[in-house]
Formats: sequence, structure tokens, C-alpha cells
Amino acid sequence: MAKEINPFIVTGKIAPEYFCDRVQESARLIKSLTNGNNMVIISPRRMGKTGLIRFCYEKPEIKGHYYTFFIDILHTSSLREFTYILGKEIFETLAPNSKKMVRLFMQTLKSISGKFGFDPLTNLPTFNLELGDIERPEYTLEEIFKYLMSADKPCIVAIDEFQQIGKYPEKNIEALLRTHIQKIENSHFIFAGSERSMMQAMFLSSARPFYRSSDVMELDAIDKDIYVAFISEHFERRDRRVSTENAGKVYDLFRGHTFYIQKTFNESFADTLMGGECTLDIIRNAIHSMIDYNDTIFREILSNIPEKQKELLYAIAKEGEAVQILSASFIKRHSLASASSVQTATKKLLEKDIITEINKVYSVTDKLFAMWINRLYGENKVLL
Repeated sequence: MAKEINPFIVTGKIAPEYFCDRVQESARLIKSLTNGNNMVIISPRRMGKTGLIRFCYEKPEIKGHYYTFFIDILHTSSLREFTYILGKEIFETLAPNSKKMVRLFMQTLKSISGKFGFDPLTNLPTFNLELGDIERPEYTLEEIFKYLMSADKPCIVAIDEFQQIGKYPEKNIEALLRTHIQKIENSHFIFAGSERSMMQAMFLSSARPFYRSSDVMELDAIDKDIYVAFISEHFERRDRRVSTENAGKVYDLFRGHTFYIQKTFNESFADTLMGGECTLDIIRNAIHSMIDYNDTIFREILSNIPEKQKELLYAIAKEGEAVQILSASFIKRHSLASASSVQTATKKLLEKDIITEINKVYSVTDKLFAMWINRLYGENKVLL
């Protein structure tokens, strides 16, 4: 008997039947790319940027017509790391699919040519590159872009958490990348980012190299009614039930953040017997388990935050959505030091993407982290 598929997928590719909505967003992204444009996607982390991009890569307008690449640069800290990840992704994507393009890749990247080999068992070339092998990243990067220009099919390159390049120690990285990108006629780029202020500054400020170089799309939460219907339908298809009221409570708790809604119902579905109902107790247990699973990670994050920043973080977590955080009432309510110290702490927490600001409303970026903080420091709120 085939194992039943959990319809609430949280990792890897998502088949169309398990992908919730994003009809307008995917249509817009595909239209922009296939019409020769670049696209900027801005949204809070865990709102579904990666899933949307990978979903569009599988659509018939894209698949088979383009070489598609995806890199996440959140963990990178230099141009050398960026170049390494980009080169590795291009090679590993092409190796199983196009021997011609692999040969061209090996011929073009002369600066690291000594790192190519051949596996006699798989009959495929190998790319034994280490980060330290890239001695002149700007030159290797130039070779990579030259290679893309020579590709026998158009290319789409998605760079997730693109704002990270603004934190590299090297100067003029934006200008360097913009120079390369504007020369390529057969490659289109998706620049995705979760730090809203940095992404907007990069692409909407006339003083920056990427100004008006791409279409911009802000990815908001999926409509509540659509998401709740999606959840209920997938339970019903598998002889289980969940009330629209309870599904809606989870949506509201996570304010529409795709990842944690999916993760909650991934856990809850697994704990609901066939023919049974996914009750509020099952859902609560799933959320508490998620908080427990992340305890070590959250403690590590907290250990690297200075005390004044922690005080503000706790205050924002307690309020859920905090407004007028420089006001005397907010400072007094949470026993904070002063408006100037709050302002300094706010700037640092925003830079670290620990908190998010949208229209002067501040919240903890990771909703589960906020719940963990409240539980750790005595705010034992009923989650649902």
C-alpha cells in the first residue's frame, strides 16, 4: 500500500495540487521573465518567495525553454562566497542535463580550470572547487557571466536574500553586478529579499546602480479565505476534518506567514487519524512542539543580542505588533531606558532582521521566535 502523502509540504518542490493560490503572483512573474524583464520580489521571510520561484520554474512557459538556477545567499559574507555559490549552482544544475554546456563551462572558467575532473562511474564531469580556490572572485565572476552569455538557451537566475550583498566588505558590489547583468541579453534575474528597507533602497533609490532595472513585486500573505479553504479541502480529500474556524485561528496567529501555517498543519495532519477531526488540542500540541524543536536555535540567537536590544525585542514580542515605540507611554510600559536607546536598538535589530517594520508597525520577524520569547519570559499566552 502506497504511503499517504502529507499535503502540507514545507520543504523541496511543491507539486501544483499542493501549492496554495499565488495565481496572480505566478502569472506576473512568468510574464515579466518571458518578456525579457528582471523581477524583484520583496516579502517577509517565510512568506513563500522560494516556493513561488520554484513553482514558476516548473510551469510550461519556463520548463524546457530556459536553464533555471536558484541560489540563497543569506549565509554569505563576501563576493568570493557569492561567486563560489553561483558557480557551483550553475555547474550542478547543468551537469546532468547538457554535456555541451558543461564543456563550455569548463572552457570558459579558466581561472579555476584545474578544479574540473571526470567521474568514470557516472560518466559525468566533476567540479572539485573549494571556496579557497577562488583567488580573484571578480575575475571568476566575470567568467561566469561570460558563460551565461554563451548559453544555448536563455537563462533565469534567482538570487534569494539579495540584500545580503549590501553587507559584504567589498565596495561597489551593486555596481559590479549591475554592469555584468545589463550586458547579458539572454539571461533574466529574480532578486528576492526579506529586508524590505534594504531592498527598496537598492531598487527604488535613484542613487543606486539597480535603480529601476527590474519590475518590483511585494509578496503579501495569501488571502485568508483562500488559505482556509485550501486547508479544509486537503483534510477532506483524505477523509479527515478540520473546522474553518480552527484553520482561521492558525492563519491569524501567524498573520498569514506561509511557512508556519504549512508546518502547523503538516504536524497536525500527521496526528489526525483517518476519519477523525483535527481538533484545537491537536493544533495546539503541534505549535508547542514546533516551539520546543527550535528551543536551542532560539537560545543561540538570543545569546548574540546585546541587553538593550533584548529589552526592546521582549517589548515588541509582548505586544505582537508594536506602534509608536519611541513614545513615552511605550517606553514606560516596558521599562525601557530612553527614546534614544530605543532608536539605536531598533536600528540594530532591523539590520539583523530580528524585527520587521511595515508602515511604522514593528513585529518580531519570526513569529515562532516571538512565541518562544513570550513563553520563556512568563507571557504564557493562550496561542489559540
